[in-house]
Order: sequence, then structure tokens, then C-alpha cells
Amino acid sequence: MFILVRFADQMPQQPSDLNREEQENEFVQAMAAVERSLAAVKERYTQIQVDRQRQAELGHRREDVLQSLRQNPLPQLKQELREIEQELETIELNLESSLFSWGSIKQPFWQAVRFGGLGILIGWILKSYVG
Repeated sequence: MFILVRFADQMPQQPSDLNREEQENEFVQAMAAVERSLAAVKERYTQIQVDRQRQAELGHRREDVLQSLRQNPLPQLKQELREIEQELETIELNLESSLFSWGSIKQPFWQAVRFGGLGILIGWILKSYVG
């Protein structure tokens, strides 16, 4: 009987209330971080939709201005065309920046560096062995 009592004392105990509270706090913080990330993604998605719609509108307006410019070359139309093209460039940069970030190309970049370096190393070894 003494052995059973002693064995029971050595068994792992349930996490304390303090440990549970810490785990719950970590979970709440993680959920808040996920919610913030989701809100940022939703906001960026909305911005992309707005930019694409504006890009289409400006593209149509540019075509209209080009047709008008061919018929009647006025300085106001040339200025409007420059402004439209400048705004289109800005929108294109905003859309491209949403597609490329260091986080999205980090892994392929390092894989290319690793395997490219490995290929060069193997090439040098083969060249020295053959030549």
C-alpha cells in the first residue's frame, strides 16, 4: 500500500489554474492577432477591388480622350490624358505591390540560391575531375 501512495505522488499532476490562465491568455492573444490579420486582408482585398474598378474606368476614359484627341488636338485633352496615364501608373504600382512582397518570394529566392550554388559547386567538381 505504501508503494501505491508513493507512486501516486510521482504521477504528473493536472495543470494548475495559473497555467490554464496563461494558456487561455495566449489563446486570446493569438485569436486577436488572427482577427487583426484577417481584417488587414479584408481591407487590402477591398482596396484591390476598388483599384481594379478605377483602373477599368480610367482605361475607358483614356480611350475616349484618345479618340477626342485624334479628332481635335486640344491642350486640355493632352493634359487630361497625362493625368489619366499618371493615375493608371499609380494604380498599377499599388496592384503590383499587393502581389509581390518579400514574404511571398523569400522561400523561392533562397531555394534558387541554394540549388544554384549547389549546381555551381557540382560543376566545379566535375570540371576539376574531368579536366
